[in-house]
Amino acid sequence: MKPISNTINYIEFKAHNLEAIKAFYGKAFGWKFTDYGENYIAFSQAESGLDGGFEKTEEAIVNGVLVVLYHKNLIKAKQNVIAAGGKIKVDIFSFPGGSRFQFIDPSGNELAVWMHDQA
Repeated sequence: MKPISNTINYIEFKAHNLEAIKAFYGKAFGWKFTDYGENYIAFSQAESGLDGGFEKTEEAIVNGVLVVLYHKNLIKAKQNVIAAGGKIKVDIFSFPGGSRFQFIDPSGNELAVWMHDQA
């Protein structure tokens, strides 16, 4: 798909352990990765909805942005995150139009998963 100007096209995270990150996102969300050397892995919009990657770092990871994933079954998504080794930071809560929870991945990145209100 051709990129569209002024839209989010790629997102990049830092990670301490790329193998742990691949295992976590593969198990929790079914993502597949492409290795680019020892210090970078990429994921595609086919699995994640957006292209992006993880860069290996030894430095402390400070997450300055909250990336929000969508899932049609929030309970299942939460179970997948826990089963893959993620930690729930903010349990499921409602907001106008939907519900979400926030979690911490194995490298300390904080993300959220949301779903529409069920009609």
